[in-house]
Amino acid sequence: MSIADDTYPVARPSLSTLEERYVVDALRSGWISSQGPYLRDFEERFARRCAVDTALTTSNGTVALHLVLAAAGIGPGDEVIVPALTYVATANAVAYCGARAVCVDVLPESWCVDPAAVRAAIGPRTRAVIAVDLYGHPADYTALRHLCDRHGLLLVADAAESFGATLDGRPTGSLADVTTFSFFGNKVLTSGEGGCVTTSDAALADRMRLLRNQGMDPQRRYYFPVLGYNYRMTNLCAAVLCAQLERADEIVALRDRVIAGYEEQLADEPALSAQPVAAGVRRAPWMAAFLVGAEGDATSRDALAVALARLGVETRPFFVPIPDLPAHRDPGADCPVTEDLSRRGINLPTYADLAEPAVKAVVERVRAALATIA
Repeated sequence: MSIADDTYPVARPSLSTLEERYVVDALRSGWISSQGPYLRDFEERFARRCAVDTALTTSNGTVALHLVLAAAGIGPGDEVIVPALTYVATANAVAYCGARAVCVDVLPESWCVDPAAVRAAIGPRTRAVIAVDLYGHPADYTALRHLCDRHGLLLVADAAESFGATLDGRPTGSLADVTTFSFFGNKVLTSGEGGCVTTSDAALADRMRLLRNQGMDPQRRYYFPVLGYNYRMTNLCAAVLCAQLERADEIVALRDRVIAGYEEQLADEPALSAQPVAAGVRRAPWMAAFLVGAEGDATSRDALAVALARLGVETRPFFVPIPDLPAHRDPGADCPVTEDLSRRGINLPTYADLAEPAVKAVVERVRAALATIA
C-alpha cells in the first residue's frame, strides 16, 4: 500500500473569522493577560450553558482538576477513586495533591466508571470520586450521586471530552458537585490550551478563585494568606472561546454528522464495534470510537492503525490503563474491561470540517485496511 495523496488527521480545530475578529479585538484592547471582558463574558455564558451558578476559567484542563481537589482540601493520606481507563491527567491531579488515585474498572456498556466497583473501593481514606465522561459519554451520575451522598464524598466530573452531552436532559457541567472541562486543540470547543470548572457550590467556587490567583486576598492586594497557584486563563484564549461558544451548536452538529456517518457506513463490518450509548444519554461528539476484533484480541487494533497510516488516515489508540503507567503502577488492580478496551479501541478522524465525501473516503480506507489484516 502507498500513502494516499489526501490525508486525514485524527483531529483539527474548527476556527472561523469570528475567532479571528475577537482575538484581534482583544489584542487591540491591550487586555491580553488574565483580566479582560472576554474572560468575564465567557464565564457567565458558559455557566448558563451548563445550568450552574459559576464557571471558572483555567489555563488548561489538568490544572482545573488539581484546582478542584486542592480547594476541597484533599492531601496526603487521602484516596480518590478514578476509572482505570482515562487520560493520565485524571490520576496526575490526584498525585499533585499528595493523595492516592485508586483505580477501578469501567462498564462494557458505557466505557465509563462502574458504580459497583466504586462502591467496593470506598474505604476510610476515600475523599472523592472522579467520574470521566469517556469519549463524550456521561458516566452514571445517578448511581454515583447516591454513593457519594451516602458516604459524604465529593463527586467530580472530568468532562474534558463531553461538552455538549446530556444525561436525562441535563447538560454536562451540572451532573456532579463540580465539573472540569478541557479546551485543548482537539476538543469540541477549543482555545488551543485552556480549561474550566463549573459548580453551584459557592464556598468551593470562592476557594478555587483564591487558589487560582496565587492565593491573593481579594480584599488586600499582594497579600497572600494561602499557598496558591497561577492557574489563570488569558483574555486572548477567552476571546477564542467566546467565538467557539457562539458557534457551539454548529460545531456539535457537524461533528455529530461525522460520527453518525462512520457508524452508519461501517455498521456491516464484523471486525468493528461502535461505541455503545446508554439509555438517556446524548453523547458528545468528541472522537469516533470503535473496538477492533473480538474480546481478547490483542493485535488487530494496532495492525489496523498501521494499515490506515499507510493509507493516509491518522488514528489514535484508546488510553493505556492508569495502573499500567509507571507513575501510577498498581499490579494488584483488577480491571479486565479496561484492559480489553485499551487493547482494542481506536479513534478515527473526527472534526467539524470533515465533509461527507471525506468521511466516505475514510470509510473506504478502513474497509481496505481491514481486508489486509483479515
